[in-house]
Amino acid sequence: MLTDHQGCMQRKSWELPFLADPCEVAGLRRVLHMHMGFWGLPEVIAPAQICVSELVANVIRHVGEGTPATLAVSIQGTRVRIELRDPDTRALPMLLTPALDAESGRGMQLVDELADRWGVTLRPDSKVVWCELPITLTSPSGHTGGPHVTRSEALLASYNTPSLLGAEPNSPLSVAVAEESAINLIADLLHWIRAHGCDPDEALERAQVRYEAECP
Repeated sequence: MLTDHQGCMQRKSWELPFLADPCEVAGLRRVLHMHMGFWGLPEVIAPAQICVSELVANVIRHVGEGTPATLAVSIQGTRVRIELRDPDTRALPMLLTPALDAESGRGMQLVDELADRWGVTLRPDSKVVWCELPITLTSPSGHTGGPHVTRSEALLASYNTPSLLGAEPNSPLSVAVAEESAINLIADLLHWIRAHGCDPDEALERAQVRYEAECP
């Protein structure tokens, strides 16, 4: 998860220029996997990779191998938006229903099945084919931590947290203060463990092992 200097969670839009070539697809999928992991969205990795693969394949097949293109990814509300830009305004993607024994023509059908919605935006000198995949975030700066994070937030709400009068939820101030409270809580728990004759370092190591095992 990316954070700014004040501790606020950030999922910044990014784009990557490339040449539409079959050998580039694996690299694009790896970059997408990395960014979705950083954003805490493991559930969207596989469908996003499939959509990118199919959109790139369309450019290669209908515009031409080696065409300059750009992959752009952002969060729009509660969706991940994937855009693929290329310079050809004539070769537009179409949703086909291929025969059962057809060896091609299923690219946009896959995108249509995986995405909430998709479309094409025409510009004077280029086109953008885009699709949006649903995610479980309630806001671009939210989280999908599940019951572990929910329990932690309930605990932090009652743990020595200074007043956040006037601070908006998920604002830099509220997130930074909550992070400091979480650190204080961890430190106090280590004091408690030591006071009861146990080893804080061993406890931290066991907690780290459990955390890594439970991470998706």
